[in-house]
Amino acid sequence: MAKITRFPFVRHLRGTATTYTECLTKGRRTQAGVGAGFWFRPLTAAISEVPVDDREQEALVRIRTSDLQEVTAPATVTYRFAEPSQAAARVDFSIDPTNGRWLESPLETVGAMIHGATGAAVTGTLSGRPLREVLSLDVAGIADGAIARLRADERLTAIGVEVIGVRFSLLRPEPEVERALQLPAREQVQQEADRATFERRALAVEKEAAIGENELANQIELARRQEQLIAQNGANARREAEDAAVADAVRVRAEASRAATLSQTKADATRVLGEAEADAEAARLDAYREASRDVLLALALRELAANLPKVESLVLTPDLITGMLGRLTAGGRD
Repeated sequence: MAKITRFPFVRHLRGTATTYTECLTKGRRTQAGVGAGFWFRPLTAAISEVPVDDREQEALVRIRTSDLQEVTAPATVTYRFAEPSQAAARVDFSIDPTNGRWLESPLETVGAMIHGATGAAVTGTLSGRPLREVLSLDVAGIADGAIARLRADERLTAIGVEVIGVRFSLLRPEPEVERALQLPAREQVQQEADRATFERRALAVEKEAAIGENELANQIELARRQEQLIAQNGANARREAEDAAVADAVRVRAEASRAATLSQTKADATRVLGEAEADAEAARLDAYREASRDVLLALALRELAANLPKVESLVLTPDLITGMLGRLTAGGRD
């Protein structure tokens, strides 16, 4: 906004580097330029101020597709006044000579014109297309088509407006249609999620099965090793039993051999003793053979007396004495 300094009967205007200012006196342009500064008389001067910096205008465009569906295309148009003198001649950019403020709302007027032109450009770019094709289009391509149409718009050219660029955000259909269009994608995403869940569960089952098989294989291997251990222990026990049996057999044979040797020794001793006793008995019998009968009788009585039991008392009756004497007498006679 230009700065106006008041003096008696005259005033001074100092513009900025981003504004175009012109002064008309009696219908003739007396002062004009970007960042201009000049003196003027407020009673006879008409001053216009046009911004020459880049401006942005929001535009919400609604179009109807070939399949009778409504699509909303939010757009942002960047523009500037390339010919500010034309803009000042076609749009009321007049300012109050007292405070430098616009007397009207020129930017709103220009914005409405840009909004209408943008709607026509977008409609011309997207018309005749079905809904799915419109939603699948690249917004950069839509922006390029809209820029070309806006730059060719005579209404904007007539007021000195140059369109620099157009940006589109997300093109959206009506909420019900959007939900209906999103449903297949959501179903597909849900199916993929379910498939991923099933695959994860299947993988978990496979891992559990592998773990179970591994544990079973470990148990089988452990059982096999236990079987080998038992067999080895049995073989060791059997070997120990065989060794013990062999040792026992050797010991028995040794004892038997020792016993046989001892028995043989005893038998030899017994035989020698028997032979000695037989020789002694034979010598004794030879001695008895040469002895008289009385001597033999005496020896017999001695042996008998040695082998008789102990006699505590002896009762001799006359009959016994008579008989013994008679036998002794008869024997003496013989």
